Amino acid sequence: MRRTATLLTMAAVSFGATVFAASPALAHGYVSSPPSRQAMCAQGRVANCGAIVYEPQSVEGPKGQMNCHGGVGRFSVLSDESRAWPATPVGNSVTFNWVLTARHSTSHWDYYIGNKKIATFNDGGRQPGATVSHVVNLSGYSGRQKVLAVWNIADTVNAFYSCIDLQVGGGSGGGSTPPPAPTPTPTKPSTPAPTPAPTKPSTPPPATPGGTWKAGTWYAVGAKVTYGGAAYRCIQAHTALGGWEPPNVPALWQRV
Repeated sequence: MRRTATLLTMAAVSFGATVFAASPALAHGYVSSPPSRQAMCAQGRVANCGAIVYEPQSVEGPKGQMNCHGGVGRFSVLSDESRAWPATPVGNSVTFNWVLTARHSTSHWDYYIGNKKIATFNDGGRQPGATVSHVVNLSGYSGRQKVLAVWNIADTVNAFYSCIDLQVGGGSGGGSTPPPAPTPTPTKPSTPAPTPAPTKPSTPPPATPGGTWKAGTWYAVGAKVTYGGAAYRCIQAHTALGGWEPPNVPALWQRV
């Protein structure tokens, strides 16, 4: 009886060790600017997004997917094309900035428009920093475009997914030189009308959050907070999450 109990205990320990070894290490991240769909939700720019509001960095799913929610059902709102996703105006060269709340060795980063890969960056298994930036050439594309950005982890079967809605270009096109405007005929100047006094705007701009750092608060670039007796200035706009205290994320906060 004792021998049977011993064997069962050893089997349980072995199974637990196997599960632990097979579990992927914690690794999270998303495209913060131009703001991805999860960033739009976290910033409150798109309403009724569900759980993604609190964890924009958690869109993790098996590699090789071509959707915005990484196959995670509770984040399926990110692939809902009926939503009024704001599109960020950009030029033909765009810098995509990732915020990584847990750094993990990386195989490569991929960018797609439709099913076409437009850029890839090979990290060769290296561990990235707290922020990662990639410059992607979008010449050949114009108007509204949806970019799928994928962070492929080196030593797990998973990747992280972010979709970014862009308005590429914005010029009216045309290459001809417009005819010169006709020279106006001089006229006798009239008595200028008095300049009206400036009026106070009816709706004042929202105040930049300050005071003590607090999770769940949206912080714009330049916002100043205190935490642990020290002062910090926000260097990248974001919605604060637990674990993102200013001393822990130098990519988001600079001590002043």
